[in-house]
Amino acid sequence: MADKDAPSHEIIPEHKVLSKDDAEKVLSEFRVSRLQIPKIRAKDAALAGKGAKAGQIVVIARLDGSQYYRLVIE
Repeated sequence: MADKDAPSHEIIPEHKVLSKDDAEKVLSEFRVSRLQIPKIRAKDAALAGKGAKAGQIVVIARLDGSQYYRLVIE
């Protein structure tokens, strides 16, 4: 039976919910507001088991070392 937690397939990059402080640092560093960040739905399969809630920011770490940020929406 498949695990219902976040997928761990090799083609799915790591998704991590940022702490409130880390999220504020990212917003400040890039000089953007939450609404300017691309969105990801809380029900996205990559966020399963992460406890991501609307309004939080997620960092997506790709294998090449690049990082992308997404605002969690409902």
